[in-house]
Amino acid sequence: MPATGGKGLALAKRLYKSRGLGLSLGFICVVAGMYPLAPPNWVWAWMIINAFVWPHLAYQWSRRAKNSLRTEHRNLLFDSFCGGFWVAAMQFNPLPSVTTLSMMTMNNVAIGGPRFMLIGWLAQALGIGVSILIFTPTFIALTSETQLYACLPILMIYPLALGWICYRQAITLAQHKREFLALSRTDSLSGLLNHGAWKDHLEIEFQRCREEQQGAAIALIDIDHFKVINDTYGHVAGDIVLRQLSKVLRQNLRATDLAGRYGGDEFCVILPDMPLGRATEVMEALRDRFSSLGYAQDPTLRASLSIGLAPYQPSHDDATSWLNDADQALYEAKSSGRNRVSAVQGSWLRSV
Repeated sequence: MPATGGKGLALAKRLYKSRGLGLSLGFICVVAGMYPLAPPNWVWAWMIINAFVWPHLAYQWSRRAKNSLRTEHRNLLFDSFCGGFWVAAMQFNPLPSVTTLSMMTMNNVAIGGPRFMLIGWLAQALGIGVSILIFTPTFIALTSETQLYACLPILMIYPLALGWICYRQAITLAQHKREFLALSRTDSLSGLLNHGAWKDHLEIEFQRCREEQQGAAIALIDIDHFKVINDTYGHVAGDIVLRQLSKVLRQNLRATDLAGRYGGDEFCVILPDMPLGRATEVMEALRDRFSSLGYAQDPTLRASLSIGLAPYQPSHDDATSWLNDADQALYEAKSSGRNRVSAVQGSWLRSV
């Protein structure tokens, strides 16, 4: 299916009901305009086909087409052609004619914007020309009371229906936008924040700590000897280890804590309003739980964590300097034997 197939089919489904409603209401309007003119039977037959058969044919045509979007645009232009045809057939009766052309134009501009509206006007003009050749109409300058009332249903109901459809579409698009935004900020393997999203939150937390003079801590977490795990047990097992760590993070952190995957086998956590002592306890518990995990894929597989902790300090120039402290603490944890938590306290490091 072409790239436009899904979009075109969705458009055809939306327009199926609105076309059926609009042409049914328009039928009342056109009947009121045509009845005093006593048209031949074939005109009545074409009027019925256009109002009640064409919407179903148009939908089936679009549904089965290779390019549903292009086909539906053609259907809309045929709608415009028919609208112009009936305007001339009604001898340009003012209110039914303006109502018919306005509803068709509203459809076109809603679907394709100003450019498609102009193309729709050309289709209407073509319909008017064909109708003039068939009926050679004169101009009826007055609209009867019956014709006025016949136009009210489409004038009142159809714009409401079209507005509701557009509203529902706007709601759906907004929801999709939120979902795409969430996906763009989420690491696909771990389900945690990705590198960029976590760094954005770190900047926000740094500014909050500076402005409100509040405490917080950040942790950088590294899976020990992860390359060896990949080489020994395979990359599938490595991915399982990464998912297990993300699961342990979600289970052991508060709702206000922000965990992310910094890259590769390195994870990161923001711990708002948490003093360093408490943050150390939380990370120790997390390290202990993760190191005790078993893996059904291979009972011999074990993994441990090295964790670097850094509290917010007023001396930090920016979020990067805060992150550098955590990175320094992580380096200390790894160089001191791994499987431990190292924390920055002032200008010195403490390993647990």
